Formats: sequence, structure tokens, C-alpha cells
Amino acid sequence: MNKQVSTRGTKEKALRLNLDDKKYGTIVEIGAGQEVARNFFVAGAAAGTIAKTMSAYDMTFSDAIYGVQQDGRYVSKARVQAMMEQELDLVIERVGDVRSKSSRYFTYAATVAAKSFNRNNECHAWCGVRVQMYPGAEPSNIVVHVRMFDDNAEAQQQALGVLGVNLIYAAYYYFEDPKKIIDSLTDDLKANRIEIDCIEFQGPYFEDIDSRAKNIHLIRSWKTRAIMFKPDGSVAVPAEMLYKKNVLTIRGSFKPVTKLNVDMIEQGEKAFAELEGVSKDNTIVIAEISLNDSHGKDANMSSTDIIERVKLLNLLGYNVMVSDYTRYFSLRAYFRQYTKLQIGIVVGMINIKQIFDETFYRGLEGGILEGFGKLFPDHTRVFVYPELSETGELKDLTTVNVPNNLRYLYRHLLDNGFITSIESSDINLFSYFSREILKQIAKGSDEWQQALPQPVIDEIISKKLFGYRG
Repeated sequence: MNKQVSTRGTKEKALRLNLDDKKYGTIVEIGAGQEVARNFFVAGAAAGTIAKTMSAYDMTFSDAIYGVQQDGRYVSKARVQAMMEQELDLVIERVGDVRSKSSRYFTYAATVAAKSFNRNNECHAWCGVRVQMYPGAEPSNIVVHVRMFDDNAEAQQQALGVLGVNLIYAAYYYFEDPKKIIDSLTDDLKANRIEIDCIEFQGPYFEDIDSRAKNIHLIRSWKTRAIMFKPDGSVAVPAEMLYKKNVLTIRGSFKPVTKLNVDMIEQGEKAFAELEGVSKDNTIVIAEISLNDSHGKDANMSSTDIIERVKLLNLLGYNVMVSDYTRYFSLRAYFRQYTKLQIGIVVGMINIKQIFDETFYRGLEGGILEGFGKLFPDHTRVFVYPELSETGELKDLTTVNVPNNLRYLYRHLLDNGFITSIESSDINLFSYFSREILKQIAKGSDEWQQALPQPVIDEIISKKLFGYRG
């Protein structure tokens, strides 16, 4: 998953920072040793860079130093921001008048839940750097959420030590290129040791950065497989969004989101609500956009294009997930990392035909049987929206023709409720096709407006999206 872009190793980066007497700051790490600080000390000449290192492991000490955050959690974005802000203020207060006026101060902070002895706990961390981009500047922040996959605490600590050096180094030397910052975060780390599923750029230097675009770059930089967006457009941490939730998702291009898409979601919600343990309060609905085409190749969508679609879905109140998953069982496996409750996937008839196409499972040792085994192992259902034939006939699961060698498998899935038909609320919705709508928008006609929800129409017109020239 990780992509290396720099030839500089961890020790070389730490030494370069140590030898630059204009960069000076504090490193505070809670929950996984002091590996970032150790890297600077091992590199040599750390006195030129490090004002203080600290680990307030005891919760009472930590609260006394940094206060109690509203969410009451210790491994959280709120806690790491409180750490960064307080420590940078202290550095400037204590040495700002005695050090060179050309100094650029920083604080690195991390709060970590590493592998616990004899516990199968979620291993993750919030890490951030607060830095002056030039002498006397108002500070800016880069904050990341990290998941660790090594099976022991020592290895997780080592990985976070490398990440921390990379983050501090990138903040100083790559600050004009946020994509390069992201690309460099896993320098000197082997693949699949960590996942970075959220990054936030804050402060005056990053005011013009679109955080959504940079988070999507996390996928293309192989730092994660998926990014989650809340309805307000903010980036969410998947573990927090999906924890103890039933998940209903629908994949689509949503270019743009149509009344047909909305009806698919709403009909899926109705069917999903009939499952055991599903209620409105414990269910999250997610519209998913894959960066890949049906063959698993990058569809080469621009970040601007993706963000336009995300915004329109957010306007309708939907959570949105952008991923690089192609097969549905991979999507299910992603959600299953975070919840043990029900998972529902809403698809169209064309998707069912794809799911029963054996060529879709090339590369899997067990072929289509392995694919279905991974898709339906526990509490997972597929809800299938009908389609309209060229002759005007409504077709649902009862009309699907599968190859003879798969007909008993198909029957098994139907009889056991793994695949279920849902209805359409309006047969006229089948006349709406995204490709035709895009052509109509570009032509300047008003015909397309009947196919879209009103908030989407208003946004397309006001922001002149998809080539609108009205």
C-alpha cells in the first residue's frame, strides 16, 4: 500500500533537521514510547533541534497538562491538537527572546493506542506537527490518523517513529507541495505496516488547500484504500464513523446524482430496515464512488471531478466514501473491519449480471465460489433494484438468466435471502441516464432538471458544474 518517493532515509532526514539551527521545537509522544525523539537523538546533534521531549503516560498527569477534551478520549484529534498548541506556545514563550530571530519553531505530538499485551485492541494513533513556515509566522498544522498493522507494540512504535520524522521533515521541506508531503509519509517503511486514512491541513499557510482533494490523494498514494466524508463535507475517520453501526451502501458514478439514485437508496433503506437489529439510529447510509472501472483499472477521474460529485451527494445529506475497490466482497471486507452488525449493498440489475460473470473473478484461486464466500459470510445482504427492458418490461431477480453451471448457486442465494429484490417507486425514473443528462447540461437546455433533485439542480446552476453555461 505504501509508496516511497524520497531517497532520504529516516536517519538522514533527522540529521538534516538537527544540523539546521533555524528549526527548533518540542516532541511529545503518549502511548507508544518516544521513538520519534529517539530517531533525532540517534542521528546526532539533536541539541540543535530538540528543546524538550516528553511522555505524559499517566492520564491524570496528561489531563493536568493538556486539559480534558470534550469527547473525553485520550487518543483523539482534540487531544493531539491540544498537545501541539500548548507545547508550541511554551517553546516560543521560553526561548523566543533568546534564540535567533530567524528561528522557525515546531511541535510534534502523538497520542497512541498501540498493541496491548494479551488484547486484540484497535491499534491507531493521532499524530501532528505544528510549525512556523517562516520566522514569526502564525503556525500551521498537519494532522494524520494512522492505523498500525504490526503484530507487536515494539514494531508499531518503530513505524510511528519513522512516520514522525517524515512528517516533521515534510512540513519544513515540502510545505509548498501537499501531495509530496503525503507521498513522503511512508518513506523508509515497508508496505502494509501502517495506513493513513485521514489527513488535515490547518492554519494560514494551508488556507487555499482543499482538504477533500488531498485526502483522495491518500488513496492514489497508496496510504489507504478508502476515504470517508460526512454530510457536512468534513473528512471522517472510518473507525469512528462505522463503529457499532449497520452499514448500507450503494456504488455509483453519481455524475450527477439523479432521482433514480435517490430512489435506489431509499428503497434499499426500506428493505434494510426489515433486517434484525436495524434501526434508523444505529444505521449509516453511504454512497460509494470507486476510482476504478469494472475491470479494476484506474478510471483516471480528476480530483475536481470526484469532489463535485461528493459535494452533490453531501447536499442531499449522504455520507460518501471514495475507494479503489472493484469487487463487492472487498467492499464488504472493508466495512467488516469496523462493525460486526448488518451490511447491505444496493446494486442494479447490471451489477448482478457482473457478479455472476466468472471472468470477474480472475486471479482468485477459488474463482466465483471464493468470491461469494467472501461476500456473504455473515450478516451481508445484496438488495437489487429492477431495470426496464427495451420493450418497457420491468425486470427483477426472477428474470435473471445465469449460466447453467451457476443456476443452483443462484437459487441458493435467493432462497436464503442473501440476494433480495427491491422495488422502484416510479417507473418514469428509468428514463434518466447520467450520460444523457450530462449532454443536456452542456447544451444549455432545461430538460435535464426533471431528472435531478432540486438541491443538485441549484448547485449545478450556481457553480456551473459539468459544463453548464446557462
